[in-house]
Amino acid sequence: MSKLKVISILTIILLGSFLFSCNKILPKPTDDDQILDGPVDGLTNAQSLQFLKGDIAFNDEVFTAATGLGPLFVATSCGSCHAGDGKGHPFTTLTRFGQTDSTGNQFLKHGGPQLQNRALPGHSPERIPEGARFAKFTPPANTGLGFLELVSDAELLAMADPFDANLDGISGVVNWKVIPSYLEHFPHSISQNLKYICRFGKKAGAYNLLHQTVNAYNQDMGITSQYEPKDVYTGLEMDPEVSLQTLNDVVFYLQTLKAPIQRNQTDKDVVSGQNVFIKIGCENCHRQTLKTGYSPVDALSYKEFHPYTDLLLHDMGSGLDDGYTEGSAKTYEWRTPALWGLGLSPNSQGGSYFLMHDGRAKSIEEAIGMHGGEGLKSVSNYQMLSVTDKMALLKFLESL
Repeated sequence: MSKLKVISILTIILLGSFLFSCNKILPKPTDDDQILDGPVDGLTNAQSLQFLKGDIAFNDEVFTAATGLGPLFVATSCGSCHAGDGKGHPFTTLTRFGQTDSTGNQFLKHGGPQLQNRALPGHSPERIPEGARFAKFTPPANTGLGFLELVSDAELLAMADPFDANLDGISGVVNWKVIPSYLEHFPHSISQNLKYICRFGKKAGAYNLLHQTVNAYNQDMGITSQYEPKDVYTGLEMDPEVSLQTLNDVVFYLQTLKAPIQRNQTDKDVVSGQNVFIKIGCENCHRQTLKTGYSPVDALSYKEFHPYTDLLLHDMGSGLDDGYTEGSAKTYEWRTPALWGLGLSPNSQGGSYFLMHDGRAKSIEEAIGMHGGEGLKSVSNYQMLSVTDKMALLKFLESL
């Protein structure tokens, strides 16, 4: 055998050994249903590139004083409040203050609507003004938001039942607000007295993901943009500190994050738990199935999806009434949170659950028990379940 052949064979053996060793050393890739980040299927090459740019801006860009941070702020990056695109932790919880009814925020000249509780050296962080009511908001998971954005206003109004005409005890309503002039109205938008239906945020106070993103840059990080040029510290207009391209990339990233994938869908206890979920009335607010309308992004257009929310405001009772609100929402009304991704929440919350609008519930069962107002009947139904049915229900919720 020639020397060249011997060397070639040895090279192949060594390469094979190396690859085999790497397979044993390197961790296996995480299954898609175990993570919340990642794009929707079906993006074009150009859309995938924009998604990647938005991903980098959202998760990797950390602002400093040199790049526009503050001087008052809550966080230094988008991703710091949404680890792995999941729910936030009590350490990243936001504080909103200053509005108690539909007449608007009375503390805008005193730092409202959001408390900037951190400051650069030489500056003092904000404090809640005397007499201002406030609420704490735990950052939500980001995934699947593009689908929620595309549910038509007509569908939301069809689900709403402000006077409980069907006598089921559920009276969901939409949040009507005057929205900023820079926002383009969706084709599906319906207006009423120059106000539009909003759907994002704990009080459904943001119209769309551009509105939400612009507010987050400005209120969370003190970063001005073309759409929100006012500095939160001085109130003066400034040159944009984040480019319009970056802003659009981040919005596109949020719009095209995949929806959470349910796990163990065929498990008999999960299937049984889903039936219990419907039977005791949870599905009346946490609607299993919604559909999108037209989108220029084919991957989002005319899709049926399963978020377990109706995007409506509901009376949650005095126990969850913090005395603060936004838009036309009452202080005791909260937008139904989407339950998809619920079982993965501990991944971004330090291994524990921090549920409800401010993270006060430390388990799914505790969160169920805190439902008041329109949720009381479902809570009562839950309490009357057998131990087996309760366990099945919790296993179903953990599978989402």
